Amino acid sequence: MTEHQQLSQLNDWLNTQIIGQQQLTQRLLIALLADGHLLVEGAPGLAKTKAIKTLSDAIEGSFQRIQFTPDLLPGDVTGSDIYRPETGVFEFQRGPIFHNLLLADEINRAPAKVQSALLEAMAERQVSVGSNSYPLEELFLVMATQNPLEQEGTYPLPEAQLDRFLMHVNVDYPSAEAELAILRSVRAEAQGETPSAPQISQQTLFNARRQVLTLHMAEAVEQYLVQLVVATRNAGQWDSELGQWLDVGASPRATLALDRCARAHAWLAGRDFVSPDDVQAVAHDVLRHRLIISFTAEAEGVQRDQLIDRLLSLVPVA
Repeated sequence: MTEHQQLSQLNDWLNTQIIGQQQLTQRLLIALLADGHLLVEGAPGLAKTKAIKTLSDAIEGSFQRIQFTPDLLPGDVTGSDIYRPETGVFEFQRGPIFHNLLLADEINRAPAKVQSALLEAMAERQVSVGSNSYPLEELFLVMATQNPLEQEGTYPLPEAQLDRFLMHVNVDYPSAEAELAILRSVRAEAQGETPSAPQISQQTLFNARRQVLTLHMAEAVEQYLVQLVVATRNAGQWDSELGQWLDVGASPRATLALDRCARAHAWLAGRDFVSPDDVQAVAHDVLRHRLIISFTAEAEGVQRDQLIDRLLSLVPVA
């Protein structure tokens, strides 16, 4: 069975377990293939935690969940040096970040020091304690969640740190039909009728990543991708109103993320080339957390997704 067939089988199985959230499951697979991290925002009870836990059941590797709280310390995430009186030396005790899949639940509940410790490890792929550095696993994915309903006692992530996430995914309520299917699925699960998960090795994922990187992208698509990101920095040249709404555009990191996500999206669709449709399909999740909107936009109730929609309509497809 090829890598694509195995990942397609995994995608199908995830959608039978996480019903009504096809976009979330697809974005998780894209993040795996693009070697990035996800920030997921949605109300409680929308299967955010279950999604990554279910994914971990099908992938070779370890899973850990951290519940972020205001009293959490950086060492609770990364680990710290522990003094051993029997030997008279300090020994590094690894924290929960040393796992393949990590759920950072309600990341905005923790203070800035804890957030920065996690995000630094995400960016550098290592943890530094004292004078020593400890590398993280080659397969390493963080899915951080935020609850948009409660903001009391939270510490919003700074814009510069948000940029460390490959994508920012909004999760909405499922349809009535999907919710009925969820009801029946949970009932069947309680009776022990859960189908077995496919088993994907880490080597399969690494091979798939290499295939994603070798997908053909025409120069015209590359130009379109770059122009889309550059347009966020000089939005006024495309539309005067858009220029008033956007304060700060996306950095080159957005260009790299858009490229990798579009490639992964095309690969999952079974194509050996990237089209402008792939770029547009992931544009909202890649750009949503990288744009800083103006006070005027906030006063007028303009959302970031509306700005991205306007950009997609203005920037011509090559």
